Amino acid sequence: MTTLLAFILSNPTILGIGAAIVGVIGLAFQQRLAGAKAERAKQAQAEVAARDVADQVQNDVGALPPDAARKELKSWSKG
Repeated sequence: MTTLLAFILSNPTILGIGAAIVGVIGLAFQQRLAGAKAERAKQAQAEVAARDVADQVQNDVGALPPDAARKELKSWSKG
């Protein structure tokens, strides 16, 4: 066992291949984290846009006089 370990640690080709494998795994992990961060940012931006639309609707509804609001809501009513 010790001989095998000594051989692996003293062979630059095997060490290079091992380092390349570790590097690829590290890069893949980093890219996965970056993708998740980008997706969270995209979702946050969409939530802000949706909140802006909701605020505009709320402001428009509050700006209508009560009679106009009732008339507008009757057109949406099924009854």
